[in-house]
This record gives sequence, C-alpha cells and structure tokens, in this order.
Amino acid sequence: MARLAKPPEASWTGRYPELGTGLVSYEDSVSPEFYELEREAIFRRAWLNVGRVEQLPHKGSFFTRELAVAKTSLIVTRDLDGQVHAFHNVCRHRGNKLVWDRTPRDETSGVCRQFMCKYHGWRYGLDGQLKYVLQEEEFFDFDKAEFPLVSVHCEVWEGFIFINLSAEPGQSLLDFLGPMVRGLEGYPFHLVTERYAFKADILSNWKIYLDAFQEYYHASILHSQQQVPSLRGFESGFKAPHYQVDGPHRLVSTGGWKGVPRHMTPLDQMYPIEHNVEAGLMGPWQRPDIPELDPANLPAGINPGGLDPWSISNFQIFPNFVILVYERGWYLTYQYWPTSHNTHAWEMSYYFPPSRNASERIRHEVTAVVSKEAGLQDAGTLDGTQMGLESRVIDRYPLSDQEITVRHLHKVTEDWVQSYLRNEKAVRA
Repeated sequence: MARLAKPPEASWTGRYPELGTGLVSYEDSVSPEFYELEREAIFRRAWLNVGRVEQLPHKGSFFTRELAVAKTSLIVTRDLDGQVHAFHNVCRHRGNKLVWDRTPRDETSGVCRQFMCKYHGWRYGLDGQLKYVLQEEEFFDFDKAEFPLVSVHCEVWEGFIFINLSAEPGQSLLDFLGPMVRGLEGYPFHLVTERYAFKADILSNWKIYLDAFQEYYHASILHSQQQVPSLRGFESGFKAPHYQVDGPHRLVSTGGWKGVPRHMTPLDQMYPIEHNVEAGLMGPWQRPDIPELDPANLPAGINPGGLDPWSISNFQIFPNFVILVYERGWYLTYQYWPTSHNTHAWEMSYYFPPSRNASERIRHEVTAVVSKEAGLQDAGTLDGTQMGLESRVIDRYPLSDQEITVRHLHKVTEDWVQSYLRNEKAVRA
C-alpha cells in the first residue's frame, strides 16, 4: 500500500529531529518493572510540585503530602521566620509517622508551633530541630542537635512549592524549569487565589492521562458537545496553532474568541446554565477588571507564539505537573501522582481572582464544574486505553504531528530511566 506523503503543515515534530517520527512504544505504561524504574529514576530525582504558598498563609502553617510513588510522606511548613521547609514525616526515635490526624494515611493541615509524636512525645520545631525528648537522661551519648527531622530540598517559584527527594539534586529548580516554563514568571498568581479542588483515582498509568491533556487532536470527537464555533468541527478536526518543547517540558497554546462571546447560542455550550450565567469551559465570559490580568500586560512567555486571538497556554512541567493559563483571567493546575503501574491519583485545582459578589462566585463555580466534567470525559476513556495497551496486541503506535508533545513525554521518560540505569551501572562498576 502506498504511504501518504507528509502533509505540508506537519512541521512541529520536524523542529525537534531528536524526537523522530517513527512508531512509539507504550511499554513504559504497562510494565510493572518499568514503573519501579520510574519511581527511582524520575520521582526521586525530579523537582515535584507539592502545593502553593497560599496553603501556608501564616507562620506555623503546615500541610502534609502523601507521595505513594516515593513511598514517603512529607511535612511542608512555614517557620516562625516565614521560611518554607519540607521534611520527611518520620519521627527520629522509632520511625513513627509524626504528623497525622484521623488516620496515618490521610493528609492533614493546620497551624502549630511544634510537632509532637503521638507515640513517645518527642517534639520538633517548625525548622525541623528536635526540641524535647521525654526522659532524655535515659538515652546514651545523646545530643538532640544530631536528630532533627530529615529535610527535603524545597524551593518556591512564583508561589509554587517544589521539592526534590534526591540527596543532591542534579539541578537547581530554576535550571530544571528552563526558559520556556520560566516564561510564566511575572504572571500575577498572587492575585488569583480563589481555589476549587477535586481529586479522582484513575485506572490508568499516569502518562496515559497526561497524553490526553497535552494534545487537542481528540477535541472535536471526544468533546464534540463543547464546540467553540470556528475552532472545532467533527469533520475538520481541531488544530492547536502552537507547540513547543524545552528540556523535559512541553507547551501547547490554542486560539479562541475575542471580546465577550454573547453571539454564542445555548447550543454552543455543554449545559444551559453556561449561557445564563455567562461562564463555562473557557471561564467567565467577562475578564476580571484587574489590569495585571489583561492579556496585553501578561508576560510574553504566556503566549510565546503570539497567537491572536489566544485562549489557553498549557504548560506541561515534567514529570507530572500542568499549569493552564486562560485568556479570561484564571488558571488551573493538574497533577498526576502514580500509585502503581496502571493506576494514579489525578488532582485538579482551579484558581480565580477572589469573588467580589455572588454572581462572580457562581461564574467561578460553573467554570470549575464544567471544566472538571470535560476532564472526566477524558478520564472515561483511560480504563479502555489501559486495557487495550495491556493486551499487547499492538506494540507500536503512530503519532501525528499534533501529538508531538505525546512523543516528547515518552522519549523524555525513557531518557531519564536510561540515564539512571547507566549511572547505577557506573556506580556498581
């Protein structure tokens, strides 16, 4: 059978020849052995986002973070000097989990001046230093200064809290993020703090869901009832106009509409309420009256392709963190936390400027719910994808030029694992 010639518009993948254009294996998404390698090669070595500074509003604020993929729990806290720290959530005495509320496996948060172990009462300051030991005189050659909580590398960037579980990170956080992701610097995240959060347990490998959110090739089919006129069509498909990769990270930007889309009919929305409240999948129809959120005042790195009109820039930060910035003056984040080779926890947070009245609050809630439903449409396919891949009936798959970000993710994942194996081999030698 004759092969189709490469279409002239298929140019994005060609800009990154190291990615190739061949068939792609998904063995990295079905192999338990590969998952174990990922845990060590990626999730114990990459910088991972674990929250935002708004979760630590006061001196003494803390929250815990359960990272099943690394088999550890973290305490993230703001000390009395205002500095943010992260520690392994393990008491230095007998290894008991230090901070927990109802059950040791649940995450918790609060405000305190010290952390006290529920087992024997050892106490630690917000800076991790051991402050009190019950019957200290009964221990041998004991010095409290030698038993602080085990610290975790922790840095804050644009209000996002990142940790690195390796003993010595190979890169600083800023070097790891690189120039493309750092193009977000200057976005007024501190003004966009009204948050709506959801979480779901997904029956697929973590990368399968990342793939679903880093290409828009599926939009005209899977989300056909969420049509945006002139952008999507069942027959013509949908093409995002800007793709970019930088180091291990990826970016996709899409076009949109200008002004307030009152020309859109109820048939153009997913639910009738969208037209009634003037808010939906793309956000509130009216941008907030905040100069810093006007697209003309945003950092150039938000829309690096200079799209006009521009709607969304989707920053895929390796390995499992996504920031989507919307032209309508809000943003959302996704996180994909592996729990096994074929399951993961999906977390989504929606951020808006604080509501000034009930109408704005309703628009924010409608946006969050409609956007969540669109995400769950993607989630509804994942179990079937995982089952099909695990059948191993097919071992290589073709990817289109629009799926350059999918190709890139799987190549980077393989590269990190192979680098880890080479280093381990060198150490053993």
